[in-house]
Amino acid sequence: MELQFSIIIPVYNRPQEIDELLASLTKQTYSKNFEVVVVEDGSENNSKEIVENYSKALNLIYFFKENSGAGASRNFGMERASGNYFIIFDSDCIIPPNYLDEVEKALALNFTDAFGGADAAHDSFTIIQKAINYSMTSFLTTGGIRGSKKAVDKFQPRSFNLGISKKAFEKTTGFSKMKIGEDIDLTFRLWEHNFETQFIENAFVYHKRRSTFQQFFKQTFAFGKGRPFLNKKYPDTAKITYWFPTIFILFFAIALISLIAGIKILALLFVVYFTMIFLDSFIKNKKISVAVLSIFTTLIQFTGYGLGFLKGIFSDS
Repeated sequence: MELQFSIIIPVYNRPQEIDELLASLTKQTYSKNFEVVVVEDGSENNSKEIVENYSKALNLIYFFKENSGAGASRNFGMERASGNYFIIFDSDCIIPPNYLDEVEKALALNFTDAFGGADAAHDSFTIIQKAINYSMTSFLTTGGIRGSKKAVDKFQPRSFNLGISKKAFEKTTGFSKMKIGEDIDLTFRLWEHNFETQFIENAFVYHKRRSTFQQFFKQTFAFGKGRPFLNKKYPDTAKITYWFPTIFILFFAIALISLIAGIKILALLFVVYFTMIFLDSFIKNKKISVAVLSIFTTLIQFTGYGLGFLKGIFSDS
């Protein structure tokens, strides 16, 4: 089928972010026409004026609706888009110039009704954002599934960089009402309807994520809390690896207690691991400051996700 891309962008109180994202879309090397649908999710600080600044440079449609969350806003945009293949970005992304070319090339070689891509740190990001990006994408922290390493299993696309055909959207009805994990939930329903997904390594975006340690902790805590619900809803998808962050923080606590008691072996193992984190981050980011912060963001990531996972297990909500 001839691909007709519609880019769907939900936005909530982030006009500066949408400005950077739309600016990056004007630099696409893709020679064919594509549509951009911006869905303002009931923002008090809306981005209408900023969006209008790009009305001549992009084939752009702007909607303002009552606040209902990102998932419902994505569905709202896809229902009104004119393309036959939707690409969804979070508003805090910057898109490389060759993104659409890479997607079209990959889908021409291996068409799937859904795909996901990686994320990377842009040069303009703060050192905290770069450290967070490292922790979320490194092989030493997440197995590299969110980074530039191809997934060894069936890939679960994330909503910050996700593509889905109109056919698959209509069949699955898009995102559910879940506030956390709605993208993973959509992936599982895609598989239930026999739609394939793939990871397109070269279709990456620059994803800012959260900009403070506190915001990052809250985000990872929410991710962890949502996973047990998904495991209960889709029991065949549950994996022992989802327990790893919880086990990590448990052993970290034991290591600290043991160190106080004069037993150093467990603490030394963590020293070795965090040294590996430091060296790997330094090699990738070329900055000592980012490498040091990567140790803290990794610890925050495991703690947030691990505690959230335990909260989700013992919570009905």
